[in-house]
Amino acid sequence: QVQLVESGGGLVQAGGSLRLSCAASGRTFSSYVMGWFRQAPGKEREFVAAISWSGGNTYYAVSVKGRFTISRDNAKNTVYLQMNSLKPEDTAVYYCAASKKYVIATINNEYDYWGQGTQVTVSS
Repeated sequence: QVQLVESGGGLVQAGGSLRLSCAASGRTFSSYVMGWFRQAPGKEREFVAAISWSGGNTYYAVSVKGRFTISRDNAKNTVYLQMNSLKPEDTAVYYCAASKKYVIATINNEYDYWGQGTQVTVSS
């Protein structure tokens, strides 16, 4: 069982930056693929970024590639999402998730544990 708690959301102007954190409980954090998803009002939850167990492999949605960076610190049981050059269309609730898959997962149902989400609002 893994419990995930996101933090770092908030209100930022377009072009600004935020760093989200996701703290995980449990001693097996390093064995999970970790991902970030987001859900805007009236839209389905969508994949944002994912990182492998070791942090050596990452994958991004086209809409955020080059602006967002996912990273993890297995010693701290934490995964991060650095978001730069934010746009109003990045406004959403951002969720952290953990997957037992052996490879990077990009689909909702490939993830086994979810956090409660943190709101990110980008004003124009």
